[in-house]
Amino acid sequence: MPLSIDIVTAERVVYSDEGADEVVIPGIEGELTVLPQHAPLLTMIKPGVMLIKKGNEETEMAITGGFLEVRQDRVTILADAAERAEEIDVARAEEARAAAERSLEARETEVDLARVAVELQRALVRLKVAERRRRRGGRGGAPGA
Repeated sequence: MPLSIDIVTAERVVYSDEGADEVVIPGIEGELTVLPQHAPLLTMIKPGVMLIKKGNEETEMAITGGFLEVRQDRVTILADAAERAEEIDVARAEEARAAAERSLEARETEVDLARVAVELQRALVRLKVAERRRRRGGRGGAPGA
């Protein structure tokens, strides 16, 4: 039985589809692959690239953290933020990366440094997903949300 997948943020449903063969998620203890009939699981997600495989289609997303629940071939991800590769504005992500790097160089307070480090990591993940999509020629968007 294939997987049903729902990826939700506070703002919207980012992805919702049935029939996925595999989901690869950046878990807090390393990359995690969920296949049909996976054991029930609840874990945290770290920022990174998430991949959904459905037949010959692959959908990549930038995810900035959250929670993953697997139960009865249903994968539910409550994400802090998630973007499909085709939704990423590369120029804006590049500007965010540059701004975060400038802030880190300015050596602001510890709280500011922690916030800027998170912003830098998010920008780098977004750029990585966009670059991978560009190298594949813009393919990889599956139907869903």
